[in-house]
Amino acid sequence: MKKLTVLAIAFAAIVFAACGGQKNAKNTEDADSLKSFEQQQIEASIKMHIDSIAADLGKLKQLPFVQEGNGGFTLTKEEKQVKPDYLLNANVAEEAATLAEKYRILSALNVDRKIASLYEMPTEDYDKAITKLVADINDPSFKVIDNANNLFETSSTLYDAMDENGRINFFWQLASAALVEELYVMNQNTDKFLSTFTDEAVSDVTFRIIVILDAINRLTDYDADIKPVAEAVAPLEVLNATTVDEMKKQLAEAKDKINAARKAIIK
Repeated sequence: MKKLTVLAIAFAAIVFAACGGQKNAKNTEDADSLKSFEQQQIEASIKMHIDSIAADLGKLKQLPFVQEGNGGFTLTKEEKQVKPDYLLNANVAEEAATLAEKYRILSALNVDRKIASLYEMPTEDYDKAITKLVADINDPSFKVIDNANNLFETSSTLYDAMDENGRINFFWQLASAALVEELYVMNQNTDKFLSTFTDEAVSDVTFRIIVILDAINRLTDYDADIKPVAEAVAPLEVLNATTVDEMKKQLAEAKDKINAARKAIIK
């Protein structure tokens, strides 16, 4: 996660889940024994393709509006002049009723808080909402995180903790919500975010996203809470580009579907 760039903001969900790494076999033996072989294979497939996407993105050049300093990556002065007006309002946290919804909104707000911070926008409302959601969720796994706002930066540790605490099914809620939010953000700035992509990278990433979406849908047979997520992301299967130009066109054509998925994922 040290190699975090704004491409990781565009695909934070992918990098987020990819940092999960491998399971600790000793600590999860009992939990895994309750899963069918097929479920384990589906989850393994998701992790494999997520890892591959993260590796592909790591090969791309740094975006032109990103600069690296002693404190990490920041945006250029010119980029920070135009503040994003498409981020979620922190008060969406109040609409979360079920535990799964709280996880999803927590994830989406973490994405937007990170973006707001990069643009040097106020984050106090995000901080309060995120802190309250963490308290409401009361997941012992979160104890491994020094700060609730560091959800993505500490995802490897979080993944292991959620696995050990029997909350791994909610990790997919976190990752799926972040994926939708990041695709939404990317679609607001398509030309910027795709400026460093090659045709090969686009083809690889979209193929693997389709495989991941299919796997998430198959997980609904084992986890009822993931069904709303699967239904929300299903329309995103239209993103099957093999070139940068096709990706731009498909993102434009899928704008309404991405917007609908975003609304569905945070309700």
